[in-house]
Order: sequence, then C-alpha cells, then structure tokens
Amino acid sequence: MKTVAVVGTQWGDEGKGKIIDLLARDADIVVRFQGGNNAAHTIVVDEQKFVLRLVPAGALHPGRTCVIGNGTVVDPIALLNEIDDLRKRRGFDTKNLKLSYEAHMVMPYHRAIDQARERRAGKRAIGTTGFGIGPAYEDKMARVGLRFDDLTNYKAFEDRLRRNITEKNAYLKSVLKAKPVNGADIIETMKRERRRLLPLLCDTGEFLASAIAADRRLLFEGAHGTMLDIDHGTYPFVTSSNCVASGAFAGAGLGPRMLEAVLGVSKGYTTRVGGGPFPTEISGYLADSLREEGGEFGSATGRPRRIGWYDAVLGRMAARVNGLWGLALTKLDVLTGIDPVKICVGYQYKGSRYDTIPPGRHSIETAKPIFEELPGWREHLTPVRSFADLPRDARRYINRVGELIGVPITMVGVGADRDATIVLTNPFTA
Repeated sequence: MKTVAVVGTQWGDEGKGKIIDLLARDADIVVRFQGGNNAAHTIVVDEQKFVLRLVPAGALHPGRTCVIGNGTVVDPIALLNEIDDLRKRRGFDTKNLKLSYEAHMVMPYHRAIDQARERRAGKRAIGTTGFGIGPAYEDKMARVGLRFDDLTNYKAFEDRLRRNITEKNAYLKSVLKAKPVNGADIIETMKRERRRLLPLLCDTGEFLASAIAADRRLLFEGAHGTMLDIDHGTYPFVTSSNCVASGAFAGAGLGPRMLEAVLGVSKGYTTRVGGGPFPTEISGYLADSLREEGGEFGSATGRPRRIGWYDAVLGRMAARVNGLWGLALTKLDVLTGIDPVKICVGYQYKGSRYDTIPPGRHSIETAKPIFEELPGWREHLTPVRSFADLPRDARRYINRVGELIGVPITMVGVGADRDATIVLTNPFTA
C-alpha cells in the first residue's frame, strides 16, 4: 500500500508518535492534517527524547518530506521554536518542510481566551491545554481567522491582525475579566518572523496529489484520538477538530479514494487527560503504579493522565468510524506483573447490556463497565522482538483484544525505545 493513515483510537496519548516514526522509515512524505501544538508525539531515538508538537515525525528520518496540511491550526512562533530545536539536535533541513498556505494561525489572543475561559469555568472546565486551539478553530469557522497565505500581503495582514486584537481584547476585558494581550508586541513579532515563515509555504494539496501520482508513499499522521473527535468523541470534553481518519481528506486536500489503509493505535490499557467520562477508570495504588511505570504524564502539558482498563466498546466504535485496517497495541510491557488483567467487553446501562455505546452520548457518563478477566504474565517483554516469543498469556491478551474489536493486531509495543515494537504486518509492505 502507498497511502496509510495512523490515528488514535482512545483519548489520545496512545503512542502514535512511536508508530508513525517506525512507519516513516518506509514513507517518502509524512503529513499532519489536523490539530495544533496541543498534541504532542513523544519519540525516543538513541536515548534522546523528542517531543514533536507541529512538525511531523518524519523529521527524525533524513530526507523525508514533512507536510503540515490546511486542517491544522499552527502557532507560528511555536513552529519556529520547534524547527530551531530540531535543527540544533538533528540537523533538520527546512527544505524538507512544507506548510499549507491555507492553515490557520494560533495567535497569543487565542491562548489568552482559552486560559481565561478555563479559569472562569472552574469545576466545569473541559481541561484544555490552554494553547488556544479551540479559539483558533472558532475564528476559522467564524471566517475571521488569519491564514498563512495572508502573510504574502503584509499590509492587509497587519490591518486584519490589529482589528482582531482590538476585538479580542474587548472580549477578554469585558466578558472574561482577564488581562488583555499586548498588541504591539504581537505585531512586531509577526513582522520580524514573517521572513522565516514565507519560504515554508506551499499549495500542499496539489503537492500531495502530485506525489501520489508519482507513486510516492504517504503517511498521514493523526493527532489526539477518536474519543476526542469534535463529532464522535465524548462531547463537550473533546478537542476542536476531526481526529478520525476521514479528517485526513479535508485536512490535507485529498479525496477519499487516495487513502488505502488506516492503522489505529491503542494502548494495552486506557488513559485520558482532563475532564469527561471514563467508564473503565481505576484509582488507588494500581492506577498510580501504571501511571508511574508507563510515564503517563501529558507530553504537551505534563499533567498526570487518568488510568483505566482497556475498553473494547470504545475500540469497536473506533474501528467503525475509522474503517480500521489494523491495530497497533502499544505499552503492553506496562501491564507486566498485573494478575488478572481486565478488558471491558460491554456496558450495563439502565438495566440492559450494551456491546456498543448506549443511545445518547450522555449515557457513557453513567454506564457501568462489564469486565472480562484474563490471566496476567510476569515475564519482562521489552527484550522480545517476535510474537512467538511473547509469554503465552500476553499473546492471549493481544488476540482477545483483536477478537473483541474485530480488527487484526498488526503491531505490539513492548518498550519506549525506537525498536521496541513487534511488527506483525507493515501496511506499506502488505
């Protein structure tokens, strides 16, 4: 297959970065198609940890072209800082980075609004990163956002930027009772950094279509996860973009026939950050132990992640909305030493059993998980590099997850290192 998308099937943080980095070895182009720097992909290379928030994971492989599509919202200063870090640590060449003219900018007033709203909401807060992603998407839909193509006419761009700053500051002061942003600093920064941004701009949709016609391999890099999708996730505790595989079409400027396979990524257990329902959530010593062992702290924020058992109900839903070809099951090594291990196979809701999410999205807030218990294993998995060498009970667990969601397990993560993944089937060579 030549065109493959990788998407999260839970509430994000599934280990997509590691899987994308692995597949980037076989790809020519890696494409980010939604979200912003509120998402982060953590990759360990030669014992060095890289946290990529906007630049696609292909940046860690020499010669790969990285594309930031029109569906993203991009903080221009955060992007430049990330480029500088990659250039310093990996010798990254910006000639290999293309940024869509049509991508929208995240500005300081978006961050200020995001953070002020969360403070004002108190206990009702959604738990956003505070990076301004939601307000940037709001401006996009309200048709007052600033796109990177606006930089080509700086006079017109500055006029629109001044108008936006005036309006946002009025909203910050009068409604949110928050400190206004410094408009002069924003304008000066954009005027200075414009020269570094313009060479990155590209008609990325046309570029990608031409690459497909030339038989090049494309890897579409999803951010967040299915249960954070603005339409299909646990609304309103979601992000502001479409995280499912179909978001790649609008977010990269391509048609549905151009995507051949969708690989989902899921942990061997479940986590989420921020507020919202979480049917399989656990607490106490076991949750603390898994959090510590798995390094379950947000890549973008450092916040501790909530911990739960694997949820096959959500897995089946993710398989359906994404049209999954296969599933990569990550962090299986974190479950070592736990006996028994549990999988949620259904929900109990208002006296009835459901194998899918009960009608009405609010039902998930009170639905009770129905668990199936499987024997655990004590052997360390990190040195293992073949499925046959895994402990019998670990293989049983993997196979059961695949049976329950109706999707073959094609990769198994057994550690944090770059090569600590057992590849059963590679979509690029399948």
